[in-house]
Amino acid sequence: MMVDIGVNLSNNQFRDDIEGVLSRAKQASVNKLVLTGTSLEASQAVIELCDKFDAAYPDMLYATVGIHPHDADQLDANSLPQLRALTEHSKVVAIGETGLDFHRNLSPPSDQIRAFENQLELAAELRMPLFMHERDAARRQLEILRAYRDHFTQGVIHCFTGDRNTLFNYLDLDLHIGITGWVCDERRGLELQKLIANIPLDRLMVETDAPYLLPRTIEPPPTTRRNEPCYLPWIVEMISSLRNEPVESVAEATSKTARIFFNI
Repeated sequence: MMVDIGVNLSNNQFRDDIEGVLSRAKQASVNKLVLTGTSLEASQAVIELCDKFDAAYPDMLYATVGIHPHDADQLDANSLPQLRALTEHSKVVAIGETGLDFHRNLSPPSDQIRAFENQLELAAELRMPLFMHERDAARRQLEILRAYRDHFTQGVIHCFTGDRNTLFNYLDLDLHIGITGWVCDERRGLELQKLIANIPLDRLMVETDAPYLLPRTIEPPPTTRRNEPCYLPWIVEMISSLRNEPVESVAEATSKTARIFFNI
């Protein structure tokens, strides 16, 4: 039984097909999903999905609540009290998605840093795990994390796509690493493929980041090109091949790590 730690189930691509998505996930032995909150609105939406489908799919859906760096300029005096209130829901298991994204800078870097630090402080206050994003911002993100590392319990760098030096810096901070279908990409994922064996299994978790990052190893590829949790096994299989370890061992270890990390 596998755990998908990053699913954007509130995305409009799933609007008319959530029941099917959950059913196909169960059929693929993906029995726990952590739904990603990327803004106050999206965080509320994923909580509502947890509530809506809990009776039909008990103990399957959980949520994070946070403000993504793309939306960091929306953070105001009311945002953190609202986030804190959302964490009181029983299905909320982490603060995030938070972090820095200097690749697109959809919010100014200063706003991203402020939002990230505020959410680090909230996670430290509430003793909750952090679900973190980082793209082209490793140096600054590592500086901030080093300053706060003694204060928060644990964190995962979700959808890791960085280089060897960045990976080892995150591991040195006792952080976890989330791997997506990026590792299945024969064009962009080659450097990541070389690093997979360096991640201890008790720090490694897997995720689809659905509907994004469809594994390119799926044959035949889905006609919709939409990723979903039922495709998580292709990521696990690629990791298994790169580590030269049995698929079952990788699935069991990454799922155990996720269950412990999110306390689910």
